[in-house]
Amino acid sequence: MPSENLAGRTIAGYRLLERVGEGGTAEVYRAEHPERGACAFKVLRSRLASDPTAVKRFLREAGYGSRVEHPGVVRTYDYGEADGLYYLALEWADGKSLAEYVHRVGPLAPALVASVVRQLAAALMAAHQAGIIHRDLKPENIVYDATRQAVKLLDFGIARDAELPPEERLTRTGFFVGTLKYVAPEALSGELVDGRADIYSLATITYWLLTGQHPHTGRTPRELFQQLLTQPPQPLNQAVQGLRFAPALEAAVMRGLERDPARRQPTVAAFADEVTAGLAAGSTTPKVGLLDALKRVVRRRGE
Repeated sequence: MPSENLAGRTIAGYRLLERVGEGGTAEVYRAEHPERGACAFKVLRSRLASDPTAVKRFLREAGYGSRVEHPGVVRTYDYGEADGLYYLALEWADGKSLAEYVHRVGPLAPALVASVVRQLAAALMAAHQAGIIHRDLKPENIVYDATRQAVKLLDFGIARDAELPPEERLTRTGFFVGTLKYVAPEALSGELVDGRADIYSLATITYWLLTGQHPHTGRTPRELFQQLLTQPPQPLNQAVQGLRFAPALEAAVMRGLERDPARRQPTVAAFADEVTAGLAAGSTTPKVGLLDALKRVVRRRGE
């Protein structure tokens, strides 16, 4: 059953102009504020307002996001409850999701991928320095402005505070949070993760941006779950027939995808540095066979 459209109302000083997105737990509106101008206004669905867990998660996203101040992170203006609704007011970021952009244009040039990775690493470093582990890094949670080739990170809904005592931040045994295609293997058992889990997710995004493929090829959640726990990822230079990258670039990406967190780069910044160095170490112009090029053209025309 569709929920009430709140466009036209003013809540906590924000005038809601139009509904621009909705999900299972919240709706997003384009809004105007007399001092802040254009904003994104996120509202928890009314049916969840009486669910303490849903409310806690929603407010946690707001609280964690407000602790991270960086140009590469969508700014949190304020949050709370007004008119019986839980809301979150955010900076309005121009662009579309990185997922939407790549689905439309196909894999990105290595130099552009390196730029995107550096920007995301800087944003994640700001979060880690604020004691926040994102845990749900994926293209859908990244806003990409193609005109400026700039990215902004959003959605701290399942982030966690690295400074909380273990008994308050452990995930229930046997459960994990995140998106299976991008989640770090150590998170699958519900164990405590640190910033290296975000490195794994960033490496997976890098792999996907370069190839249009994922490091593991499981077709079902069960198959993918097992692969993440037991099988090494497909080497970058084997992801697409005829597509080749500099060995140093492949090594940097595959190190970020190590199943053992201790074997990854120590920080997201170090991962970005290795990707950049790998790009500069040798020729990184992808060599794609004619058949692969034709397949991409056909796929783009069909979208």
